[in-house]
Amino acid sequence: MQTKEPIKGLKRDKSPLIWGLIFGILFGFLLQKGGATKYDVIIGQLLLIDFTVLKIMLSAVLTGMIGIYLMKTLGWVKLSPKSGSMGINIIGGLIFGVGFSVLGYCPGTIAGAIGNGYLDALVGGLAGILIGTGIFAALYPRLKSGILKKGDFGNMTLPQLFNVNDWVVVVPVAGLIFLLLIWLELAGL
Repeated sequence: MQTKEPIKGLKRDKSPLIWGLIFGILFGFLLQKGGATKYDVIIGQLLLIDFTVLKIMLSAVLTGMIGIYLMKTLGWVKLSPKSGSMGINIIGGLIFGVGFSVLGYCPGTIAGAIGNGYLDALVGGLAGILIGTGIFAALYPRLKSGILKKGDFGNMTLPQLFNVNDWVVVVPVAGLIFLLLIWLELAGL
């Protein structure tokens, strides 16, 4: 009897998926504790009267940026940014913006709101995500060589663009975000 060799890549390391699940649950918990899964908080952000969501997202960007570049500097990770374009950003921003303004949730807060038991997030949000994903997937073959390629800027990061060490960009941006967070808090926003 002849034995077949195992399919290449069949026994993959599942630890990144497990870590992703753990951090996803932690992020969802923190979104919920911060109030970002509440419709009133999201609408307050859209009306520019409650900046809770902005503070949460800026804190996440600050923490993630420093963490990722620290791990890169230590050689723990290698960054592989995906290429982008103005077309991708415009189409993505329009889809995101319409869904966000109509329902009052973004994809992350929809998941948290569903976890809280909010039916509007479950029915409208989950349906919107599935329908929007389906429509985009159906249109993608036509879009990928057209509008999504317009204004292509490749997979370049800002440090690569300016041809400087990562920290020359990370430190000032982190400082600006930190100062903005302090100002938002002192202004009571």
